Amino acid sequence: MGIEKEYSVLEKISSTVNSFKGISLEEMNTVSLMKRTDTKYIININYLVEILDDLKEDYQVLEIEDRRIMNYSSVYFDTSEFKFYFDHHNGRVKRTKIRQRKYVDSGLTFLEIKQKNGKGETHKSRIKIPDFDLELSENLNDFIFKTTNTKFYLQPSLWNSFNRITLVNLKDNERATIDLKLSYYMNDIEKSYNNLVVIEVKQGKFDRKSVIVKTLKKYRYNPYSISKYCIGMVNLYKELKYNLFKQKLIKINKISA
Repeated sequence: MGIEKEYSVLEKISSTVNSFKGISLEEMNTVSLMKRTDTKYIININYLVEILDDLKEDYQVLEIEDRRIMNYSSVYFDTSEFKFYFDHHNGRVKRTKIRQRKYVDSGLTFLEIKQKNGKGETHKSRIKIPDFDLELSENLNDFIFKTTNTKFYLQPSLWNSFNRITLVNLKDNERATIDLKLSYYMNDIEKSYNNLVVIEVKQGKFDRKSVIVKTLKKYRYNPYSISKYCIGMVNLYKELKYNLFKQKLIKINKISA
């Protein structure tokens, strides 16, 4: 996609997002969904506007200081043997991801722990921190231990950044995040997916009657399980085994072309 076309698409997305009714962070937090079912979809950025157009009567968009497309920056942590990566790759249903995420536009940074319980549910725990802490202070290590009941020896494994649109349906207790401009970097190696959009529907349990689920189905998009962390790891650590993710990478590259 050329630079002029890319800006044109982003401008159309921004204009469409601005046509939604806004919702504040405080209002959105009534739909916190710290224990939830996450359902992901992947699409090409060129098809996002028509999907958003179909959603604006039923969803509000998060707005912080007049911004509706937010900037996020994260650093993931793993063991020296990449336990969290391989737990996912090897199909363990109970698994953990640990990261620090900066919500740039709100000025907030958290250490976040996401745990899959083997029943398709994700439990998210987090603690507010002043800024990125790559050394993991004693307080953060204690929080990780109390949350996971495991002593991990962790180090930064992957940085990523992206833009996010957050949609909220208060009536159905549902949120959806729409991630654009996904970039990864570590040790002077970078990978970007400028045309890829990852949509994640967050619900108490998966509801096929949800407006966004029905809208995506109308455009022939079906749920597709991917891990942004694992995709980034495969791209930046060429020596990693990634058999489980080969077909996913092929599909992602095709969709984002």
